[in-house]
Amino acid sequence: MTRDEKNMGVLVHLASFSGYLVPLGSILGPLIVWLMKRDEFPFVESCGRNCLNFKISMIIYFIISGILMLVGIGFIVFGLLAIFDIIVTIIAAIKASEGESYKYPLTINFIKPRTY
Repeated sequence: MTRDEKNMGVLVHLASFSGYLVPLGSILGPLIVWLMKRDEFPFVESCGRNCLNFKISMIIYFIISGILMLVGIGFIVFGLLAIFDIIVTIIAAIKASEGESYKYPLTINFIKPRTY
């Protein structure tokens, strides 16, 4: 695996932090990198798919947390989800820099691997 392939894998994961600056950036950032480089680098295909599945899952969990705010517990869940999201995204970026594809916990697999 080349250094460029590892760097693009890291970029896929770190691009999700754009969600703190741009609405839906946590999905759009990785999606753009993934779509641009997935055919060129198989590692980016794997990293992008894992990252996007996790970020879509997290949006669903945040929406559920928002609904639970009506009964009070959602505030705690929301905070824990935010911390969890940051920690596992950093872990995924570190693993990608080592050439390892990280499987995020609590992920619903919406985007399946392509079959040829």
